[in-house]
Amino acid sequence: MSEFPSVQTRRAPNGTNGGSLSPFVELDRETWARLSDQIEQPLDDDDVHRLSGLGEDLSLEEIREVYLPLSRLLNLYVAAAGHLHRATNTFLGESTRRTPYVIGVAGSVAVGKSTTSRVLRELLRRWPGTPNVELITTDGFLYPNAVLEERGIMHRKGFPESYDRRRLLKFVADVKSGAEEVTAPWYSHLSYNIVPDKQILVRRPDVLIVEGLNVLAPARIRDDGTSGLGLSDFFDFSIYVDARTQDIENWYIQRFMKLRQGAFADPASYFHRYSTLSDQEAFETASGIWKRINEPNLKENVLPTRGRATLVLTKNSRHAVHRMLLRKI
Repeated sequence: MSEFPSVQTRRAPNGTNGGSLSPFVELDRETWARLSDQIEQPLDDDDVHRLSGLGEDLSLEEIREVYLPLSRLLNLYVAAAGHLHRATNTFLGESTRRTPYVIGVAGSVAVGKSTTSRVLRELLRRWPGTPNVELITTDGFLYPNAVLEERGIMHRKGFPESYDRRRLLKFVADVKSGAEEVTAPWYSHLSYNIVPDKQILVRRPDVLIVEGLNVLAPARIRDDGTSGLGLSDFFDFSIYVDARTQDIENWYIQRFMKLRQGAFADPASYFHRYSTLSDQEAFETASGIWKRINEPNLKENVLPTRGRATLVLTKNSRHAVHRMLLRKI
């Protein structure tokens, strides 16, 4: 993947930029990890097992060195947002309740953004001031399969046009506006479809995490040349989970192979037909799906939004975060 040409700066020993000016601070893992040296590890091995994604080697070390510092940073940002809210109330002479702090998490299929989101939800719930943290994935805002079939875009499921973007935007706008209760559709990965009679209820969380492929996409341009609001306009902080395209492809194929003995083995699974494939057939099938669908979507729609993130977490081939790129305030 291409790098950010404007952020190739030289770091001083204390981790700050020592070279040319840049809108980003680049930190290696060792420097980043030191930012939480005084914080006690709140999770244990059982938590790691529960939070790990398929094919990822999440560890207590990864949580301590990567996600614990991030949770500390987010806790500081949430607190700062509270101070700003009180200042605004003072200026306006009002006494309104704070609205939820919204965090967007973006990245490719199989890169580990769901695990990142789950770990952050778990850690942020342990911090004072944010006991109520909700996580929503944009899968629930995919159009039902019947609609995708009718529109002839079932093969483009996961591309921007396969989502009910208006409904997703309204959901996040309602949460950010302070609505007491907001509902989101329920998506089943087993049936690979929206469950019609099931919903997720969100009740005024302290923090809402919104995870999905295209959450950082800019607003669409209207026919008259104007643009409306984009989903990311409602984010207070955003994270892009990054890795080399070849590594992500490998992780996708490895996950597909493991799912044959997992979810695919369930007769109720939409992908049950893949459960009996041989190793070679499974590899070729997964590779073909990646080349036809996931890689084009990554290159055309997901990767171009990386530079819009507040923080980029870059992984190495072992699924471990090794570099952090943080946008300056």
